[in-house]
Amino acid sequence: MADSALDTVPETDNSPEAARNRLADQLLADGRITSPTVEAAFRRVPRHLFAPDGVSVDAAYADDVVITKRGPDGRASSSISAPWLQAMMLEAARLRPGTRVLEIGSGGYNAALIAEVVGPRGTVISIDIDSDIVGNARTALDTAGYPNVRVARADAATGWPTGAPYDAIIVTVEASDIPPAWTDQLAPDGVLVVPLRMRGNTRCLTLTRDGDHLTATDAILCGFVPMQGAGANPVTRRSLRGDDVTLRIDDPETRTLTLDALAPALDGPQVDAWSEVTIPPATPFESLHLWLASQPHPYGLLAVDRDRAADMDPQNWVSCPALLTGDSIAYLAIRQLDDTTWEFGARGYGPDAAPLTRRVVDLITVWDRDHRNQPGPDVRVYPTGVIIPPTDRPQLLVPRHHTTTAITWTVAGDHR
Repeated sequence: MADSALDTVPETDNSPEAARNRLADQLLADGRITSPTVEAAFRRVPRHLFAPDGVSVDAAYADDVVITKRGPDGRASSSISAPWLQAMMLEAARLRPGTRVLEIGSGGYNAALIAEVVGPRGTVISIDIDSDIVGNARTALDTAGYPNVRVARADAATGWPTGAPYDAIIVTVEASDIPPAWTDQLAPDGVLVVPLRMRGNTRCLTLTRDGDHLTATDAILCGFVPMQGAGANPVTRRSLRGDDVTLRIDDPETRTLTLDALAPALDGPQVDAWSEVTIPPATPFESLHLWLASQPHPYGLLAVDRDRAADMDPQNWVSCPALLTGDSIAYLAIRQLDDTTWEFGARGYGPDAAPLTRRVVDLITVWDRDHRNQPGPDVRVYPTGVIIPPTDRPQLLVPRHHTTTAITWTVAGDHR
C-alpha cells in the first residue's frame, strides 16, 4: 500500500512574503535583476500594499502592470509598472547608497524600491500631477514603512527644483520630449532614465550627458501611460473603419496629410508583397519597427480589432508600422510558412498600394542585411537650436518643442 504522506501534494504558500520571493526569483532567473541591492529591494517592499483594493496577492506579485486609475475614456492614467521593467530601470539608473533620486510619475511602489536601494543616507522625491495618486502613494508608503520618501504634487515638466541636483531622475510616464527642467536638475554625471516616444515608438532610454547633448547607453522596448500637464503631447487618432481600424499619428508632417480617402481605400482590393526575410517563432524584432519609423516618409501605427477586421491581418494588431499617402496605406505583415518559420511582408490598400508595399519590403530587406544583427540605433537627444552633426548613415530626426532626437543606424561592418 502506498504511503499516503508521499501522495500528498504540498500546498503553495500564497502569503505576500512567499509571492514576493517568487517574483524576485523569477526576475533574477530572467536576468532583469543583476545587483544584490535591487534584489534585496524586491524581496522587502510589499507590492500588494500599493495595489488598489480588490487586487489579489497573486495579481499584485505577477510580473505585469497593475492599473491604479483610469480616465473618463477608460484608458489607464496611472499604474504600477511591470516588475521586470522596474527592475531594469533601477539597474540602469546606477543607484547606490546615498544617491539623490527624483521619480517623475508616482504610485509609491517604485519609490519604495528606490528608497531600499539608496538607503537612509539617500534622498527619494516622487512627484505626480494627480492629487489622488499623490494621496494614495503617501498612504501606502506610510503603511509600508517608508515615511522618509517625499511625495509631492507637481507637473512633470517642472521637475522638483528644490531637491536638485539629482544623481538620477527616473521617469515612469511616457514622454515625447525632454523638458529643460530635467537636464537642469540632473547632476553633471547623473543618469536620466525616461520612456521616450519617438514617432509612436516608445523606448526606455538611459541617458547621460555627452557635451551639448544626451546620449542613450541603453534602450528598452516599453509602454507607459502618457505624461499629463505642460509636457503632454497627445497622439492623433484617426478612425478608418469605426473603432475596428484606427491609425495613430505622432508626427507633425503626417498630421498635415488629408486622410479622408484612406478609409474607403480599405474596402477596395488589397496588395500583398513578401520579402523572403524570415524569423523563427517567439524571436524579438522590435528594431524592425523602429527602422520602419526611421524613414523619411509619412508614417503611422495601425490598430485593428482582431475579431471585427480580421481580413486586414497586420503583423501587430495593436501597434503595426504603416507607411502612408493621402489615399493609400501599406503596413507590416507576417505569415507562417511552417512550424519553425515566419516571413515578413507588407499589405497595402489604395491606388498607391503596389509601390508602398514594395517600399516596405525593400526596407525589410535592408534591415535584414544591415541592421538586424546590430545592437540597435544610436539615439541622441539635442536641445532645440543645437546643430546636429551631419552623417552619411541612415538617420531620423524627431523634432519636438524642447529637443530633437537623432536616431542613427549603424550599417553592418561599419565601425566608425
